[in-house]
Amino acid sequence: MDSIQLNIKQVFDFLSEELILNQALHATACNQALHDGSREGNDFLGWVNLPSSITEEDFREIEDAATVLRTHCDAVVVVGIGGSYLGARAVIDALTGSFDWLQDKKSRKNPVILYAGNNIGEDYLHELMDWLRDREFGIINISKSGTTTEPAIAFRLLKDMLENKVGKDEARQRIVAITDASKGALRSLATTEGYKTFVIPDNVGGRYSVLTPVGLLPIAVAGINIRKLVGGAVEIEKATEPSTSFDYNLPAIYAVIRNELYKQGKKIEILVNYHPKLHFLAEWWKQLYGESEGKDNVGIFPAAVDFTTDLHSMGQWIQEGERTIFETVISVKEPGKKVQIPHDDRNLDGLNFLEGRRVDEVNKMAELGTRIAHVDGGVPNLQIELPELNEKYIGQLIYFFEKACGISGYLLGINPFNQPGVEAYKKNMFALLEKPGYEEATKAIKARL
Repeated sequence: MDSIQLNIKQVFDFLSEELILNQALHATACNQALHDGSREGNDFLGWVNLPSSITEEDFREIEDAATVLRTHCDAVVVVGIGGSYLGARAVIDALTGSFDWLQDKKSRKNPVILYAGNNIGEDYLHELMDWLRDREFGIINISKSGTTTEPAIAFRLLKDMLENKVGKDEARQRIVAITDASKGALRSLATTEGYKTFVIPDNVGGRYSVLTPVGLLPIAVAGINIRKLVGGAVEIEKATEPSTSFDYNLPAIYAVIRNELYKQGKKIEILVNYHPKLHFLAEWWKQLYGESEGKDNVGIFPAAVDFTTDLHSMGQWIQEGERTIFETVISVKEPGKKVQIPHDDRNLDGLNFLEGRRVDEVNKMAELGTRIAHVDGGVPNLQIELPELNEKYIGQLIYFFEKACGISGYLLGINPFNQPGVEAYKKNMFALLEKPGYEEATKAIKARL
């Protein structure tokens, strides 16, 4: 199988192969538990066999809904927060042109994909609505409950704007709700208004939902082949079945290494990319691992950098700061485009030694040189290599990280599928806003101020 690769050679200066192999049985048992549901969080394991369970009918329904939005809209706003938008944005940014959104309507094949409900920024919402005012737009509203504060505010504003612009009947054709199968505010509204709907499966948590309609519909609207994306995920799903030997189970190996490094005091994992189109893939990864593992006062802290950009800001700290870090580098073997460095007669910048060489060759040497320097500086390095940026390999990478996260959480001894800590700030926010039902909490907080 043509596939992503995991390179762990630059870890052996910090971990012995024997130490890694000693965890093989443990990791294999954790992988088995993801399939048989024998451990905590077993009510949120719908993602494990999700890729291979998507049917032709599922694909067609998503593609048909995407066609409707693409036909009616110059722009589509994805309303959601956390897992409700990060997975889609990760894939869309990785697989579409960096400057496609600047093209005029006639030149652009697909709608501009925009995002709202992922913050409570008044300036951002005002500027977004201002930009949409003279454009034909649609909305994909993603919320299990329909009452999560950030997306609920954004949807109320955008829905009102769209209905005033095109009328309620036309707005119904341009709004898609992705929500609970039977309950919640958004489900009730969608039923009343007659919106096209898709279901967020009860057994798939938000951060694992990119291969459900939550991610697949926006990705399809952007013109990306969702069948190839899911096909890549299926390949890693099949390659990590319980019968797979630890030696060939790349997510299990990755999970073991990061946990063994954690035991040695490497408490921060930095996800590194050398391709600017992967920035939001790292943001998705940060949520996946942070929300899954950061509980019970344990867990590796997930951070991310874009190299070589951040070598000019964070490079000094990574090279010589506190030795509590390790790096996982995502490397793309072959870029999609070709740019060669030209000759310059004056050569004032001293770059004629690079004449005729590709920009990517310089990037690759920066990557290799940095990895060597960081290992020499006491920073363990893993490398995940994608042959190229396309739907298949991004699909593989998504499932690789999902499976590794589940195994890693079980190795850590926690439930990787709940997130009790995220409710604390909401309670305080609602109390400060004097939301009905929070009277006692409001009194308690005001007493502290």
